[in-house]
Amino acid sequence: MPTVTPPWTYSLQLPHDPRSPGIARATLRTILSARLLAELTPTAELLAAELLANAHLHTSGPYALRLRSAESGGVRVGVWDTDPHVPSGFVLAEGLSTVVPPDLGGENGRGLHLLRAYADTWGVTELGGSGGKVLWAECQ
Repeated sequence: MPTVTPPWTYSLQLPHDPRSPGIARATLRTILSARLLAELTPTAELLAAELLANAHLHTSGPYALRLRSAESGGVRVGVWDTDPHVPSGFVLAEGLSTVVPPDLGGENGRGLHLLRAYADTWGVTELGGSGGKVLWAECQ
């Protein structure tokens, strides 16, 4: 008889503190291990690190790590923040997106390229009004 695993979701609220991304990554490792998805940890942690860094660097308020089971059997890593601005390059409508090449001499600007290289799918959920947004990426 097949076993069906019910969907699961975790959310970790984080203050705008430089230690928050590290705490969130440690939490992600613990959750994936407990959910018997430890093989996804390196990729999921990379995706989370990029999304968390963007939230920390480009917003001034709190943010949250959101993890949930993906229909593919993998994990969806999302980061919520209160800023309604969607970064250039995230999918805004079906099939529409732009990617700005990184400055080869710059220290920033590679996050979206890493996300696209390692995520199976990615996107944004706009929450409207002052609800902010959730940038997310899935790996399986």
